[in-house]
This record gives sequence, structure tokens and C-alpha cells, in this order.
Amino acid sequence: MDRIRIRGGAQLKGSIRVSGSKNASLPLMVASLLTDQPLTLKNVPRLADIDTMIKLLEQHGTEVSCAPGENGHSRSTTLKLTTRDIASTTAPYDIVRKMRASVLVLGPLVARCGEARVSLPGGCAIGTRPVDLHIAGLQAMGATIELDGGYIVARAPNGLRGAKYVFPKVSVGATENLLMAACLAKGVTTLDNAAREPEITDLAECLAAMGANITGIGTETLRIEGVDRLRPAEHSVIPDRIETGTYAMAVAVTAGDVELINGRIDLLDSAVAKLREAGIEFTQTASGFRVARCNGALHGVDVMTEPYPGFPTDLQAQFMALMTRGEGASMITETIFENRFMHVPELTRMGANINIHGASAMVRGVSKLRGAEVMATDLRASVSLAIAALSATGDTVLHRVYHLDRGYERLEEKLAACGADIERVK
Repeated sequence: MDRIRIRGGAQLKGSIRVSGSKNASLPLMVASLLTDQPLTLKNVPRLADIDTMIKLLEQHGTEVSCAPGENGHSRSTTLKLTTRDIASTTAPYDIVRKMRASVLVLGPLVARCGEARVSLPGGCAIGTRPVDLHIAGLQAMGATIELDGGYIVARAPNGLRGAKYVFPKVSVGATENLLMAACLAKGVTTLDNAAREPEITDLAECLAAMGANITGIGTETLRIEGVDRLRPAEHSVIPDRIETGTYAMAVAVTAGDVELINGRIDLLDSAVAKLREAGIEFTQTASGFRVARCNGALHGVDVMTEPYPGFPTDLQAQFMALMTRGEGASMITETIFENRFMHVPELTRMGANINIHGASAMVRGVSKLRGAEVMATDLRASVSLAIAALSATGDTVLHRVYHLDRGYERLEEKLAACGADIERVK
């Protein structure tokens, strides 16, 4: 199993090209199930999760072709997906268990075929993340649903019908699932208290290019008037805001100066505000933006994770790693997922001073971190340990890097190009 070795102490300087968004790409790929026409997606990152989704879609009958893309490297970043016929309406456990986003095929399969059998994704390291809102929304649209042997079995033999559904709490995945299903439902569907993440806006804009009739894009109320069929389309995936924020924090912890090419500050307003408060400088450029540490000081700042446009839960672990080197203290509160402080014991192995109080963690900055053997527990935890390692004394060896490979494209190459002493060990 691969490991990554990092020797801390080097300032990051140069430029990093931000990849396309993983969290946007996955539902966009699933949208290809809604039509027998081709959907071409550009700027798709090549990640383990993308490969898993390709395998899932192929067993549903999707033909997937790859072409060299726009990111300046040889790995394929343009996908053409065509689902002329649905070969299977079952999403099997052996694929769904690898990636929770697999449950997104539920709505499109029911909408197009009138039935679906999708494995329950189960729990994961950062919490259970139940699918009850996905189920309740489809039931409101006329589907009958039962649980059978660990599978969600949904049926709507006469098609889905438009409905009004109010999310009792904000859910990104459920919003995506119901938005796609509503595109082929009969009549008008209104989704209230819908998630507003940029990835959902990207999905809605792609669906509109495919011929879906959607209003309220970017707001908490989405109105979808169903259509009989969707047409071919081409769409470019937005830059990955989580990768952007991650590299900004890596630059900050090393007191570096890096241009993030393709990075978009407007997708990270809340995180950028907190980083500026901590002493980080952002400057817009023609190709993206430049991030640098101001005056050498890094200050402790409190954050609370919230649904968009609040501070992203997917940047919480990285921000905590940054705050281990800040002056003073920082209170970090997690409100989205339970069990999302599993990186704390690994950071403390490196000398961090962190105390957990329920859903909050008190981080007191230390003068130095020490390299250590550490283990990744989930995707964002893994990269938080890499951030800490960049500023630590000595070598850090990161185990279980398959977590990292799920969401970061060529991380060690991008950091090494900016001066980091980092290598993957086979």
C-alpha cells in the first residue's frame, strides 16, 4: 500500500493548477442516466472516486469514453457519457459501499425507467449520513419505496409526478437526487430549503443545457418543470473549491507565496474571510488568484462549519491543521457531520495542542510540530495531516493514502513543483 513521505520546512512558492471539482463531477456524471443522448463533461479530475463512478455507470449501461483534457497533463479529463439503454436498474453493494455518491443514481433511474434497486450506502468514518431525505422526496413524487435486503427498492411504473417538497434540513445529496429526478417527472416540482452549494448550481446549469426547465438556480427554492426527454450537451466542470481552499491553507502554513491557477475566490467567500482574519493575503490575478502569508504572522481564528454559504465542513480538518501553528487559540465547531474530528489524535502525535469538547475542538497554537508516522482516517483528514507535515520538523509518513487519492489529483506532484519535499513511496 502506498505511503507519502513529507519533510517539512520548505516554503511553497510558484503556481498550482486547481483541478475540476470532484463533488460537482460525480452528480454531473450521473445526470447522463437521464437521457439516451451524449453528455460531454470537460475539466473532470482523474480520481479514485471518478473511476468508481465510471464503473457504476458502465454496469448501468453507460458508454464512457475519455480524451486528453485541459489540465496540462496526459491523464484524461474530458468524459463523453452516453446511456442509450439502461442495462440494469440495480446499483450493487460492492460498488456503492466504496463511495456514498453512488446513491445519486436512485432518482435518475426511477425517473427514466420507473424502477431502481440501489444498495444502502451504510455508514462511514465521518458519520452515518442517512438517505431518508432522498427517500421522502421521491415518495412525495409518487414513488413507492421499500427496503429489501440492504437495498432501496423504488418503483414508479407510471412515472414520477411533480410535487412540492420541503427539506426538513439542508442536504446536498438529496437536493441533487431530487433535482435530477424532477427533470423527467410529469408536472412541476418545487424543492424548498434546497442546498445552495456551487456544485448544485453547476449541476442545475448542466441540466438546463440538456433541456431541463429549472428556475431559482442558486437559491434555496428550485422549481423544475418536467420534460419528456433531454438533449445532448457539453459542460465544463467548475474548479474544485475544496482543493482550492486546501492549497491556500498549505501555502499559509509554510508562509509561502503561490498562484492558484483556475482558483475562484467567489466560491470560497466564507473560508477566504476566515483566512484573511488569520493573516493570509489574497490577490486576484488574470489566471486565478495569489495567496501569501501577511507579515509572517498567523493568528488563531474561530470557525463553525455550516451549509453553504457558510464555512465548508470539507475544509474543517485542513483549517484545524493550519490553526495548530497560529498564535493564540482557535475554537473549531463542527455542525454538519458527527465523528469528524478523527484527525485530532494524529495531529496530537505531531505535537499539536487540541482538546475536544463535544462538537467543538479548542486548538492552541504551538511553536513547532514534529514529523511522525500518521494514519489517514478519511479524505479530508488525510490532507490535513499533509498540511501539518509541511510545517513540521523532520519527516512525516502518511499511511492509508488511498483516502487522499479519492479526492486530490496528483497532490504530491503539485506540492513538489512548488518546492515541497514530498514523495510517494510504493
